[in-house]
Amino acid sequence: MRKLFAIIVCKLGRAVGKLIGKGSSMPGKFALKICPDILRRVELPKHIIAVTGSNGKTSTVEMIAAVLRADGKTVVYNEEGSNQIEGVATLVLTHATLGGKVKADVLLIESDERYAARTFQFFHPTEFVVTNLYRDQLTRNGHPEWVYDSILPALHPETELILNADDPLSSCFARGRERVKWFGLDRCSVSSDAPSGVYHDGAYCPVCHAPMEYDYVHYNHIGAFRCPKCGHKKPRTDYTVTAVDLEKALVTIDGGVEIALAFRSIYNIYNILAAYAACRECGVSGETAAAVLGSYLLKNGRMQTFRLGAHHGTLLTSKHENSIAYDTNLRYIAASEQDCAVLVIVDAVSRKYFTSETSWLWDIDFEQLNAPHVKRVVLAGRYCNDLAERFSYTDLENWSVEPDISAAASELKNNGDEELFVVTCFSDRDKILSRVEKEA
Repeated sequence: MRKLFAIIVCKLGRAVGKLIGKGSSMPGKFALKICPDILRRVELPKHIIAVTGSNGKTSTVEMIAAVLRADGKTVVYNEEGSNQIEGVATLVLTHATLGGKVKADVLLIESDERYAARTFQFFHPTEFVVTNLYRDQLTRNGHPEWVYDSILPALHPETELILNADDPLSSCFARGRERVKWFGLDRCSVSSDAPSGVYHDGAYCPVCHAPMEYDYVHYNHIGAFRCPKCGHKKPRTDYTVTAVDLEKALVTIDGGVEIALAFRSIYNIYNILAAYAACRECGVSGETAAAVLGSYLLKNGRMQTFRLGAHHGTLLTSKHENSIAYDTNLRYIAASEQDCAVLVIVDAVSRKYFTSETSWLWDIDFEQLNAPHVKRVVLAGRYCNDLAERFSYTDLENWSVEPDISAAASELKNNGDEELFVVTCFSDRDKILSRVEKEA
């Protein structure tokens, strides 16, 4: 009876939530109070795919869902991003019959990296994708190795791991396991000889803590690593980007599968490759996966285009408290080579808690904006002075401060016609999008 009551309460709560535009996690929270082990009692699909990591979870899950659906599979996933156990419970019970059977071929779950162990205490995925592990949300997550320890209990022995071979830390999940598939990039046009960025979290081996060496790097410390002391190194990849042409917006996987890029970023390439690997492991052909992933436009709003006066604009969502998210988008701007203005907005550090903690700004490589085609940079939002202090330690000179986001938008609207890039977070993006003309 508790099982039935929990399912009914969740379904009713979800229906009410949709009417008021909320309710992606609260119905599951109530259901778990009624029946704490409800996720053990329901009948789940034979295929359960989980995706976690510091960056790229939402985009990777969205692409996996699109490919699997194109292959004829019924997929349910947490489209609204509620990725802790309450949101997962809402997802599962909303799509379950009153008898407790989830009506889908595939259950696809984006899982918060900190709480994956709690989410998967009652069932385990058949495939588990780990995109990467970086420093992220310091006040919540601490050090990446601490996040690694939080994920480890969530990995069931029977689960097949799909891991980023180029990430020194998340690749450690394969230690002592046989069911592992690897994705990664060969040396290509975007590679460099040494790690880049303001900091270097891959300087030391996560296994023995000896100095790490690199044959090549794709961004920050992600690349062909090797430890001369213990032998921890980039493994041989099962799914490999063998060529990258950002000018033509094209990547080649395994020497023969070509995929067009809607967003010319190395970061996006890793998300595509992770999705491709997961779908291939689920039996989807390379041709089907490539056809869907080619020029796929994400629905989650991570990248949007708009007009502001005479400016054509691009919103680049850069997760606050995550310097690599910023670095990858700044690298995109630096590589564009077209005259542009850049608006950086930091108005709400976090959607969940308020600490005013801005040390992460010092981990961002803002020097990438020190390029001839970047004509001006405007810093806006509540933390514009924190940004200004950070910029004062760069060689950039063409930057200004405008605390009020509306005033910053108006100033840009009334002056110039160059390309405009807006760099900000999910929590702040609507504060600029409400003042521009969105493009279809």
